[in-house]
Amino acid sequence: MAGTPDPVETLLKSGPRRTTLPEPARRARLRTDYGLSQTEIAEALGVARNTVAGWETGRSEPQGAIRAAYAKLLDGMAAQLAAQAEDSPPSHDVPARQEPSEDRAASQPPRARPAPGAEQPATPHRPRAKTATPRETVPAVVDPRFAHGPLAVLDGNGSAHCIGGLVLDCPAADVPSLVEWTLAEAKLGAPRLHRNGKDADALILLTARATEQLGLPTALEDRRGLRLPENHPVVRRITAAKWQLTRRGFGPWARIYRPAQDGRRQCVQLAVLPWDALDTRTWGSAGQLPAPELAQVLGDYAMRVITPRGSAAVCGLELMTALRPPTRPVKDPATGTWVSGPNPGALTDAVDPAPPEAPDEHPVAAALYPRGHRRTPAEVLDEEAYEWIRDPELLTDEECVKPFAVGIDVNMAFAAAANRLNVGLGAPVHVKAPLFDKALPGSWLVDLSHITFDARLPNPFTPHGTRPEGPAWYATPTVAYAAELGHDVTPLEAYVRPDNGPYLDAWYTRLRDAYLATMERLGVTSGMSEADFLTAMEHHKHADPAQVAVLSAIKATVKGGIGKLRERPQGAGYRPGQRWPALERATWRPDIRAAVISAARINMHRKMLKLAYGAGLFPIAVLSDCAVYLSDGPGPLDLLPRTPDGKPLAGGFRLGVSPGMVKHEGTQSLMWAVQMLDAGHNPARHIKGTDAAAGGE
Repeated sequence: MAGTPDPVETLLKSGPRRTTLPEPARRARLRTDYGLSQTEIAEALGVARNTVAGWETGRSEPQGAIRAAYAKLLDGMAAQLAAQAEDSPPSHDVPARQEPSEDRAASQPPRARPAPGAEQPATPHRPRAKTATPRETVPAVVDPRFAHGPLAVLDGNGSAHCIGGLVLDCPAADVPSLVEWTLAEAKLGAPRLHRNGKDADALILLTARATEQLGLPTALEDRRGLRLPENHPVVRRITAAKWQLTRRGFGPWARIYRPAQDGRRQCVQLAVLPWDALDTRTWGSAGQLPAPELAQVLGDYAMRVITPRGSAAVCGLELMTALRPPTRPVKDPATGTWVSGPNPGALTDAVDPAPPEAPDEHPVAAALYPRGHRRTPAEVLDEEAYEWIRDPELLTDEECVKPFAVGIDVNMAFAAAANRLNVGLGAPVHVKAPLFDKALPGSWLVDLSHITFDARLPNPFTPHGTRPEGPAWYATPTVAYAAELGHDVTPLEAYVRPDNGPYLDAWYTRLRDAYLATMERLGVTSGMSEADFLTAMEHHKHADPAQVAVLSAIKATVKGGIGKLRERPQGAGYRPGQRWPALERATWRPDIRAAVISAARINMHRKMLKLAYGAGLFPIAVLSDCAVYLSDGPGPLDLLPRTPDGKPLAGGFRLGVSPGMVKHEGTQSLMWAVQMLDAGHNPARHIKGTDAAAGGE
């Protein structure tokens, strides 16, 4: 009818009734760029941290007034970041990109094609890939510089396989031309993880066929140095083209670069698969996957954690630096120009350890003790993970009628220990007879030998679980636990770090989110009941081999990263007392490693103590993050105590997927466990299978 308003137009004019939010990946990026944690967002909005995590991964969406408040917060952060960008200097670490030459600039961009069987592109200049969930491949808001993702696998047939099934034509016939093509045309790389950090350089993985095609040997002759000789034709060709290699040379992980020009990085990372670039202890058999599948596995890891640059340990350390860059641009008040300055909360300079923190071969220790001297606990900090077994004579009659030995294992124990852990940022300060301060990171010489525990429990103050014999050096978390238990702690001396902070918080958060996202892909989620969780864990390693490889790499990144904080010297030419290259890194910090391991061991003991005093349950063996108990039934639900209302015992071990919670490690018979103890073997080391049934090794 004439004059009747169009109902469709009416609805459109009324505007959207649901507040619009950015895509999940954009929400996370805004938060991290702004320098906030998920916990801070959660506290501001009055929700749980896990709720914010769900919003940032797309698992859930905020509703009602909270949605509006969240949208306002995101809009405000986006506006302030944009304003800051306008008032900031040109970044001193702009991503590595080389401008194309005139003839190359005039040529067409690289063709991109989907993998065989995928839909063909509408035009040769518009790359298309088979459908994939955005957060599994590239961020929802794609940086055009890195439109094709963080990496590619070169198959030797002229194709570079990217994430999401995308395939690029790669005409490179030698290494220099591959580097040129990668920087000028491939659009590979990843945005920085922190606004003061650096964009990740492109990673090109070379299959065996591609390795041969580029003139490289299929195996390295130098098995000790793991690098090509400097006179190899490929190395000479790289040098002739005015490219450089890092000090490590051309090995399984080779970085090829030119010095930055006008703040523009020019660097490409190569990984040579036939040279065992992907360690099977970390990646399983992923290195044998077809190029498209390998690209997705490595791409998933790159998107969730960091673009690989070497071993899992290297990646763990690189992730720390990427999330807490050592420098930031600051304006010089005298000149008004932007210069590089230290970044608060980061490790900015290499520092020597305190004498008790130094390994035997370190110059600090070598200057104090003669070669071959075996340092006592009063001379060296010995914070290591548990390896303890109970004396079989201490098994009680009640325990000996329990038919099963059940192992429970803490998820991501070192990562959980790093969460909210205050660590030193600068050099140690030596103090005599200090008052103990649990908030002050450091190493403390203190006598804890007067503190006793039930003999059926490991002592928390030593890795081997035996009572200390006198004064010894301990990291802050260990001494704090003694004070927490109500005991007197009177340090004789200490090396403390007044400049401190939660350096590893962002590292923990990224690895936790990567771990949970991968476990979700394997069918294990945080909202499961305990029974459903145990069932899912029985099958998760068979659900998706590719994601199992990613999961293994994430776990190795945690342990390897913590371990590399105290990297030891390598090479046959090293002599004790000499400095080695790792000491020049700001991230060579044995004190931080000690603090994390101390916190993990104390977390373990705190829970074991709760089960002992709250339920009369005592372990028979502990190995790092695994504890073995005797049980009436074959599973954790038969073992772990409940409150009268059916809830898990507060402060004890809890089943679940999150870091710090536990899973079922394995079950064996009582007789098997007793035989292991009698033979002096640790049941926790072998509880997963039957490999130890005939002797223990």
